[in-house]
Amino acid sequence: MAPTPFQISVPDEKLQQLKAKLELATFPDELDDAGWSYGSPLSDVKRLVAHWRDNFDWRKAEARLNQLPQFKTKVSVDGFGELDIHFVHQRSDVDGAVPLLFCHGWPGSFDEVSKLLSLLKGDSKSPAFHVVAPSLPNFGFSEGVKKKGFAVPKYAETLHKLMLQLGYDKYVPSTVTQGGDWGWFITRLIALHYPSHSLAHHVNMVRPISAPSFTSHPLLALQHALTPYSAREQRDLARGAWFRSQGWGYGAIQSTKPQTLGYNLADSPVGLLAWIYEKLHDWTDDYPWTDDEVCAWVSIYWFSAAGPAASVRIYYESQHEGGVDGNMASRLRPGRWIPHAKVGLLYCPKELDPSPRTWGRTLGHVVHEKELEHGGHFAAWEHPEELAGALNEMFGRNGPCFGIVPGRNGYATRASL
Repeated sequence: MAPTPFQISVPDEKLQQLKAKLELATFPDELDDAGWSYGSPLSDVKRLVAHWRDNFDWRKAEARLNQLPQFKTKVSVDGFGELDIHFVHQRSDVDGAVPLLFCHGWPGSFDEVSKLLSLLKGDSKSPAFHVVAPSLPNFGFSEGVKKKGFAVPKYAETLHKLMLQLGYDKYVPSTVTQGGDWGWFITRLIALHYPSHSLAHHVNMVRPISAPSFTSHPLLALQHALTPYSAREQRDLARGAWFRSQGWGYGAIQSTKPQTLGYNLADSPVGLLAWIYEKLHDWTDDYPWTDDEVCAWVSIYWFSAAGPAASVRIYYESQHEGGVDGNMASRLRPGRWIPHAKVGLLYCPKELDPSPRTWGRTLGHVVHEKELEHGGHFAAWEHPEELAGALNEMFGRNGPCFGIVPGRNGYATRASL
């Protein structure tokens, strides 16, 4: 089925229902000087709720989103039938443009690609990209899944088949992916399960399982043993320790009892806002969120096709029915060495669980590494220019993946400009 153009159009009654719920909001009390240590502060949530209720203009946000080239199409997923998938697709006019699959995670959305699109069109000095940024199933304006077992391998299958349906099989093996959060898992599984279609990928969330060992990576293990961690890597390890001890509670709930949490997310816009806003704060590097940005971000979840509760089921499914053996890390094995893949790694200091560089090199043939001095989990939103710059370096004329696509190698000529 050919993709059809899509425009977001939230019914007026849903906007009225949201306003009514916000007007009836009941807030908890708060300890003196609690700050962020207990979660989203009361003063911040009250301010954002008032803004969402009285000042935020969804129709303006909707119009901005509708400037993106959006489409929908049916994708057949083994065991789950056809799913209605929403996606942004900016197709380049440049011969040999590099197909880029942009994968969001939770609590992100397709909107994270919006700041990147103008930076990836290419010119005579930088490569051009065909950009595909789907709403994952259960997220945004893609269809929700009604059967158990739709874990990360199924997300990878869905996005892989979407790329094939869009005609990018003719660029084989040129499909490249970019990912963070669940996009990390999906990107890695695409590389693992569909090697003839994905020979390179770039990730801004580097999650190897452990340090290199002498049995699996003897040279890297020797380098790791002889090279002390840098000051930056020590800070990265401390960040990871903080996340595992103080920041993973949401994941424990979402991966064990998503339905119970779902009642709060589906019925209370205040609960949804506080749940997501905490992550927007904790997972970024002092990014100056505006109230409009936060409300737009949360509204995409509130008005999503499957409802906000559906988005957290990926955690449960990936810990349970969707696996093969053991826990999620060992089961999905995204941190294993993938021998055929060329890998680009982007390190941000406020990522959730950043790793030392020798750890990252256990992921595959790492051909490009870059450290940013700032930035966190939502790199495409916080620092789109630097993320685009890393992609340009990796696939540009002097980069390790230059020429991965036949034709003009992805550069615009005077005629195409």
